[in-house]
Amino acid sequence: MMPGNDFDPSEAELFSARLTPHRSLSRTGFLVLMAIVSVVSFAAGMVFLWMGAWPVFGFFGLDVLAIHCAFRLYFQRAKASEEIRVTLSELYVRRTSHRGHVVEFTFNPLWVKLDRQIHAEFGIERLYLVSKGRRISIGGFLGAEEKESFSNALMAALQAARRGPTYNPVL
Repeated sequence: MMPGNDFDPSEAELFSARLTPHRSLSRTGFLVLMAIVSVVSFAAGMVFLWMGAWPVFGFFGLDVLAIHCAFRLYFQRAKASEEIRVTLSELYVRRTSHRGHVVEFTFNPLWVKLDRQIHAEFGIERLYLVSKGRRISIGGFLGAEEKESFSNALMAALQAARRGPTYNPVL
């Protein structure tokens, strides 16, 4: 056996996912929206300025500034992510906040349980990984249908990890 050919089945990835918050507005869409809001606010402010109500013009500018700040926060929060990886020997969760803070969790996939909080009308509301008294929430920014699909795939990977490695020798 060559040194580069050794294969460790315990490190083979059974499941890997990177979850990020959904953002429907792209940067280009943001620029177009801000241009429209700015033009409309400027035009409305000019009307009030011509009527002699000059302070209103400044308030229209403050409205544009407030909308811009809200969207900056919106795009900053989109930097958050969760990485979930399942191998035969570990379940690894890496959560990165929108500020760049990283929290990592490692579980034994043989002992971890995927707990789902289900609402009768809306579907899955929350997903939790439970092991040895620790309970962490995952996929908090996914929608109900996405949580369903994600939990099914993660459950299949955990079941595959519990079955253990399968050897298929080539004849």
